[in-house]
Amino acid sequence: MPFFRRLLASEWFVAAIIVAFIAGVAPFATGMLTERNALNVLSNLWPLLIVVVGQTFVLVIAGIDLAQTAVINVTNTFAAMLVAQSLPEELWQESVLWGSVIGPEGGPLADGGAGGATLAMVIAVTLGAIIGAGNGLAVAKLGMPPFMVTLGTLLLFNAIAIWMTRSENVSSLPNEYVAVGQAQIWGPITVPMIIAVVIAVGAHFVLSRSTFGSWIYAAGSNPQAAIISGVPYTRVVVSAYMISAALATVGGILYSTRLEGGRPTLADGFLLDIIGAAVIGGVSLFGGKGSVLGAVFGAIFFVVLANGLNLLNLPFTVVFMIKGIVIILAALLDVARTKLLGDSR
Repeated sequence: MPFFRRLLASEWFVAAIIVAFIAGVAPFATGMLTERNALNVLSNLWPLLIVVVGQTFVLVIAGIDLAQTAVINVTNTFAAMLVAQSLPEELWQESVLWGSVIGPEGGPLADGGAGGATLAMVIAVTLGAIIGAGNGLAVAKLGMPPFMVTLGTLLLFNAIAIWMTRSENVSSLPNEYVAVGQAQIWGPITVPMIIAVVIAVGAHFVLSRSTFGSWIYAAGSNPQAAIISGVPYTRVVVSAYMISAALATVGGILYSTRLEGGRPTLADGFLLDIIGAAVIGGVSLFGGKGSVLGAVFGAIFFVVLANGLNLLNLPFTVVFMIKGIVIILAALLDVARTKLLGDSR
């Protein structure tokens, strides 16, 4: 296979695009190459990277998880409600959780310190995983189309997030909880960075070195052949959707704690960035192909793209046009990669 075809089919093609984009935009985007801007890019990267890694598991099995943003909205808000130190009665008394889970003094874990903050996050991740399990069972057991299943849960849990908060943001969060999204270890090394790197490395090991990873690729390449070969197809699909939703929850908590508040609309508008980052990173919409390294490069590309467009002070309409074109090109790139890999066999 010629060099260009090998490059196009590899994750490093996206790395080359990132370098080319920075080189082309930096002369016109004031401050793009400064240390301050680099730290800002990194702080935006870690939550997105975690969510994209979760989406990768589902795309590899030839599925799709449109519900990730709704999972973020409902879980980040619920976790924040559990640890909130006070909630104004005039704003929250109409909430369905008022008087049972929350009250004027806040949530049940408001005075729990680091232990309470950790428990709230565990509860939120568990809730996210349960939502993912429901999606996976609907796809694997009932044979429902992944697009329709996750579109339905997207609408359902977005509505639930608004319903239980009455569209109010949750503030007055304890320092122990907020520190998860803001704590700095040393220089550019932050708690979100450590969490994201650990998750990415773990996901890479699972997909590339474990039996479960082999099952994931087999289920995405040819479900019937995988079942005949002894792959526990239902368990694999359900697990993939659980991982996707659980990692979406983790990413949402990092977003939420960085902003110091739970928001029922936190992830609105993120979905196309998530899927676009995965696909441009080489994770195929057709299933059976993709890697965590590619997802990492895809997430970096979308964060750098958004940062560069923002520094250029372009109108929001132009920004959306460019993002739309990038997503279309990502889909085209996916088709080209699939054809190249098919021709090379």
